Amino acid sequence: MEITKQITVFLENKPGRLGNLLRALERQKVNVTGLTVMDSHEHGVLRLVSSDVPRTVGVLRELGMSYTEADVLLVELRNQPGAIARVCELLAGEHINIDYCYCSAGGRNGKTFGIFKVSNNEKALRVLGGPGRNSTKRRVEKRPPRDRRSYQAM
Repeated sequence: MEITKQITVFLENKPGRLGNLLRALERQKVNVTGLTVMDSHEHGVLRLVSSDVPRTVGVLRELGMSYTEADVLLVELRNQPGAIARVCELLAGEHINIDYCYCSAGGRNGKTFGIFKVSNNEKALRVLGGPGRNSTKRRVEKRPPRDRRSYQAM
């Protein structure tokens, strides 16, 4: 597990735009660890984690595409039912909000990657066991829920 950079790109919503970008990354020998695309009327929003952020940024600049970078958690998971739910439970137990998440396709040795955008990366690292440690072995110890009244508008 580690904190890594995610690149967000606004793509024109026309056939071939995503394929062109992915082919350009391939030519630069950049592997895509995980990606998600969300549709909008005018454009698509591509979020991706790659093996080489500087090369990815270079490709985007060459293609004239605007982008942003954000820190996300890259969590190695077993590719089995409940693996993502376990991470979500651990984070929720410590009141760490998940803004969004997505996964890679399969990885080596039956593993996959979960990419999590959370409210507090450093705290999430501590809760999930820190860099390089297997988070799925930790016992779930839930903190008591906050008083719902603190979330309601007065």
